[in-house]
Amino acid sequence: MRPALNTIDIIVSDMEASIAFYAKLGLEFKLDAASPEHAGCDLPGGLHVMLDTEGFRTPFLPGWRAPEGGPRTLLCFEFESPAEVDAKYAELVGAGYRGIAEPFDAFWGMRYATVADPDGGGVDLYASLAAQAD
Repeated sequence: MRPALNTIDIIVSDMEASIAFYAKLGLEFKLDAASPEHAGCDLPGGLHVMLDTEGFRTPFLPGWRAPEGGPRTLLCFEFESPAEVDAKYAELVGAGYRGIAEPFDAFWGMRYATVADPDGGGVDLYASLAAQAD
């Protein structure tokens, strides 16, 4: 049997700040009526993304500590054009989020940039450079 990846759970320090950040990327999280420390967002294609506060998740993860250093996992958001990557990067950095990598044309044919979410998790923004020629 092959397992199906259908949910990503992100442990966050500040639920409100995280919901605001991901809203800028078009994700609409809904707080769980039974627990304001848990929120979910359904994406096209059946993927479900959850935000859980550290206080909500740590009782189930004995010994868990927030990672140190750079992000070990990146969420990657595709845009329709390189100009949209540049604009979203500028919007997020202008709103006070930390830029990790300014927009650049990658050798693999993509316009790429990386920002940090409120907890330092990596968020890639990318678009095909071929879309620039259209």
